Amino acid sequence: MSKNLEVAGSTPQLEPKGILRWIEQVGNKLPHPFMLFIYLAVIVMILSALLAGMSVTHPGNGETIVVKSLLTQEGISWILTSAISNFADFPPLGLVLIMVLGIGLAERVGLIEAVLRKMMISVPKALLSISIVFVGILGNLASDAAWVIIPPVGAMLFAAVGRHPLAGFVAAAAGVGSGFTANLFIAGTDALLSGISTEVAKTIDANAAVTPVDNWFFMAVSVFVLAFIGAWITDKIIEPRLGIYEEENQASVVKLSDLENKALKWTGITALIYIVIIALLVVPEGSLLRDPETGGILNSPFLKGIIPIILLFFIAVSVTYGLKMGRIKSQADVPKLMGESIKDMSGFIVLVFVIAQFISFFNWSNLGILLAVKGADFLKSMDLTGFPILLGFSLLTLVVSMFIASGSALWAVLAPVFIPMLMLLDFHPAFIQIAYRIADSATNTITPMNPYLPMMLAYYQRYKKDAGFGTILSTMLPYAIMFYIAWVVMMFIWYMFNLPIGPGISAH
Repeated sequence: MSKNLEVAGSTPQLEPKGILRWIEQVGNKLPHPFMLFIYLAVIVMILSALLAGMSVTHPGNGETIVVKSLLTQEGISWILTSAISNFADFPPLGLVLIMVLGIGLAERVGLIEAVLRKMMISVPKALLSISIVFVGILGNLASDAAWVIIPPVGAMLFAAVGRHPLAGFVAAAAGVGSGFTANLFIAGTDALLSGISTEVAKTIDANAAVTPVDNWFFMAVSVFVLAFIGAWITDKIIEPRLGIYEEENQASVVKLSDLENKALKWTGITALIYIVIIALLVVPEGSLLRDPETGGILNSPFLKGIIPIILLFFIAVSVTYGLKMGRIKSQADVPKLMGESIKDMSGFIVLVFVIAQFISFFNWSNLGILLAVKGADFLKSMDLTGFPILLGFSLLTLVVSMFIASGSALWAVLAPVFIPMLMLLDFHPAFIQIAYRIADSATNTITPMNPYLPMMLAYYQRYKKDAGFGTILSTMLPYAIMFYIAWVVMMFIWYMFNLPIGPGISAH
């Protein structure tokens, strides 16, 4: 394969044009991400001091939430004493590093390249984009692990067929992030949000209930709609902007050798044995990895421990492949190869430190809750009715979700205000929940509060050395906007025709 690869539909002279180019250029003129988040943290400190003492009543529990200043003795003491825990307890840090240990080992023994080559021999190029977005959307079954696993694989798949790897990365990231709430299956998000919705809905109707399957039909259709739109954006907007990708060691789609096929065969046997063992620990009633209290799976050790389970899977198949290929010759080779993977994440670790402080500052000061409640009060004062009020609520969520990363935390603030109000306007609480979910999901790839932002930047810079936050924003914004617009259109159709959003559940 030629080292100078031209993206389909582009020319060597093609340069990014229009609003996306302007966004990228302006965004990349911002300070280095490390310094940018330091400045943002300082701004939060100043805002917390200026707004200190302002209070709102938390709609969920009636508690009075007061903005706390980070520039008081209490605030400064908290900053100094919590800096280490803010960093060490930052959820994506451990998750990303753990997954890199497994994925990095698979990459270094050549397993990932071999699997991709095997796949690319038979997969039509025309279906590649839609397949990657589709898998990314379904990835929320693996929770946050999807952020670490699927986008890098998307990049490798694109590179393997001579397309720009960054286009594959952003297509997968769009599915994982902006398409997060859609799925063909019932996921943890469905159970988490429906539990909050039910408790709030009972304040209006004591018999009201929102179950985890009440959004199922709508979200299942969303998977196919978003996969199609995401593929179109990737092929027609994003990849033509990226131009030519040059890489000396780009993977070639060539037939695997007999040794590679034999190694893959034994690797497949290992994977099957591992999956069977996990299935035996999960499927039968009373199994070790089921919820000991309810016997279910939603809150089971299996789902809560999915990250180490995936890590052990990668280690098992990587060691098998490495031994068969002669790339692992002794026990010492395994930790050595895993250690080399962690070295590549040094920049990510440094950036995580300042991002963790910034997000913790924002949460501790209560600025996010203040913004959410004040926004809700403003929307209520507009006195809208019908679909416009539902759309107004969704747009409010779109704005506020840029500042509160936790979907369940934001729903706990907004649900007690809007579910009773909209139920009295003849909206089913499960439909109100959809209006929230689509807005909260769409912004996942463009919010500065996304804890996986440093990981995304690290991977961007593998394929585009000068990439900055402007690059991320300019490539992810089309997905966020188009996904949300598509969802709003779908929501309007369901509203107008009172279509079922789940078994026996409709908009009214």
